[in-house]
Amino acid sequence: MKHFSKLTFIAVGILLSSLFLQSCLDNDDNDIALYYPNALVTVKHAADSTLYLQLDAETTLLPKNLTNSPFGNKEVRALVNFSELNEDSKEYTKAVHINWIDSILTKKPVPFAEDLEIDKIYGTDPVEIVNDWVTIAEDSYLTLRFRTQWGYTHKPHFVNLISGVNPENPYELEFRHNAYGDIYGRSGDALVAFSLKDLPDTKGKTVKLKLTWMSYSGKKSVEFDYSTNKETKGSLSLQNENNFIQAIK
Repeated sequence: MKHFSKLTFIAVGILLSSLFLQSCLDNDDNDIALYYPNALVTVKHAADSTLYLQLDAETTLLPKNLTNSPFGNKEVRALVNFSELNEDSKEYTKAVHINWIDSILTKKPVPFAEDLEIDKIYGTDPVEIVNDWVTIAEDSYLTLRFRTQWGYTHKPHFVNLISGVNPENPYELEFRHNAYGDIYGRSGDALVAFSLKDLPDTKGKTVKLKLTWMSYSGKKSVEFDYSTNKETKGSLSLQNENNFIQAIK
């Protein structure tokens, strides 16, 4: 089983980008707005290998100052700070200058199996799903901001999405968290994205995408109005707090 490590830095509900971001800044502009993401995107490559960013179902961005993805050939979710340009965008919606871009840990769900030791492998440690603009189902991805306790072991936590948990509903998914015993310390947040491309195509219809997880007060769930490749959101009611650098895989 391949594991991935990822550093994520969140403060007061917005991911700051001073230390751990792929920097594309070309000047010494100290405008504070440059330190905050202004979009959540999917980094993609066209058939002709052109790099572009999928902003939402109708909007694509063509980076003028990036010809190659800093993340290789992988399709990933990412936070980005961009400036719109008055230049030819070809077949894309907008031409943009990328001030910085940072990938979010992007994974595939784990299919449920009766003989799979889910609790042992994927854990039952609690988290809270945070109601935030980056907690969203769009472009066939489920992106989540979650909150849990983090100690001082510097060992990455293991997070996964389990599919197939309900044979009668392919759109029911379960978020799992294995802290490997690192369950004490300060409250902090991290981001993770999961591909939904293996779920049945809704073919333009809107269905209820149900997400369940173990919270600090017991099992919780939320439903997203989900339509393949379209933007949807769930209904959550959690508070934001100050947060710290966290590592997940």
